[in-house]
Amino acid sequence: MTLHQIPNTIKTDSFWMPFTANRQFKKAPRLFSSAEGMHYTTVDGRKVIDGSAGLWCVNAGHGRKQIAAAVERQLMTLDFAPSFQMGHPLAFDFAERLAEIAPKGLDRVFFTNSGSESVDTALKIALAYHRANGQASRTRLIGRERGYHGVGFGGTSVGGMVANRRAFTTLLPGVDHIRHTHDLSRNAFAKDQPEHGAELADDLERLVGLHGAETIAAVIVEPVPGSTAVLPPPKGYLQRLREICDKHGILLIFDEVITGFGRLGTPFAANFFGVTPDLMTTAKGITNGTIPCGAVFASRKVHDGMMVGPENQMELFHGYTYSAHPTACAAGIATLDIYKDEGLLTRGATMAEYWRDTLHQLKGLPNVVDIRNCGLMGAVELAPRDGAVGARGYDVMVDCFNTGLYLRMSGDSFAMSPPLIVEKSHIDQMVSILGDAIKKVA
Repeated sequence: MTLHQIPNTIKTDSFWMPFTANRQFKKAPRLFSSAEGMHYTTVDGRKVIDGSAGLWCVNAGHGRKQIAAAVERQLMTLDFAPSFQMGHPLAFDFAERLAEIAPKGLDRVFFTNSGSESVDTALKIALAYHRANGQASRTRLIGRERGYHGVGFGGTSVGGMVANRRAFTTLLPGVDHIRHTHDLSRNAFAKDQPEHGAELADDLERLVGLHGAETIAAVIVEPVPGSTAVLPPPKGYLQRLREICDKHGILLIFDEVITGFGRLGTPFAANFFGVTPDLMTTAKGITNGTIPCGAVFASRKVHDGMMVGPENQMELFHGYTYSAHPTACAAGIATLDIYKDEGLLTRGATMAEYWRDTLHQLKGLPNVVDIRNCGLMGAVELAPRDGAVGARGYDVMVDCFNTGLYLRMSGDSFAMSPPLIVEKSHIDQMVSILGDAIKKVA
């Protein structure tokens, strides 16, 4: 037995943990030691059901030997190859496989290593595209309040989660935000897409009037914001946003880092909502969370618009050392094989109704002010304690962990989205544990 498997013996000082209250956590660490299927195992041997697919990324469940074997073979064959002026076959094979499942027209793929890198890449492509097409004045980027687009300077700038921005005052200039769509007064406890709020897309027209369409390069939104605890778009909202972008020559970017690869019961949210963006960012489920990898899907319009100038001239001065890393491509192809063989990219559609109805059974519990769902994404929002936002949520999260459920906390809300292999019995268990915790903490 290694030191890491023995409870309460590891030294925690050196690791500066991300998005964590480090001092609080290290007083009572919550540690996983292994995982298989739908469950994690803690260092003290307890089974904990994975209610959030890791960090929205383990779509096919844990411990997939097919992916591990593909990674091992690749490491023994070609451990690294550059993508700058060189290449390796798996990169092209992986891109072709991704193009096959992409929304129609989004069949040009640029590889990154994370969602944050995908977002910054898409923003840079948008700026470069307009410059290549004689519209260099289009430099403004538009995000949305409560949006999360990773932690790069570009993604943080267009992101709209206040705590993620507050400490980093030097963000990109020329960025603005449209209003978020969360409206408890009209849409509380809505099932699937809310009825009210499509007109909120018109806030983009306000910014066009303020700044001028000729200055705006792109608008980036999550089809369903996840990190701010699952905000399904009002009916007609995304369609309206697409129309406004087309009207003013603005590129529309969908951040599908969370919603991509089957999360809504379709390969991508663009398929689910019937709205195709000009650029689409992905990561997470692209390799089932096993190897860092991301990809930006570009339309032919954007890609071909960059293919200008002499053929010996680089079209885009951008990329990463590990873009299309051989092991990431091997993991990605193995992941796509599993998705295809087991029908996981659409399996969520068969579970969505049961997920929705079971989740909404928590309505009426103490302090529950909203329940939201879309596909296999769901959230439960609690009223905060007076003067202590997030305290009630933290206590519920810890109680869930102690009784066998891992889920994501965002303030006093809980975001859940299990692996796509989830069964009804798992959903029952998840909702039961969460319900008991809410009643206990209340």
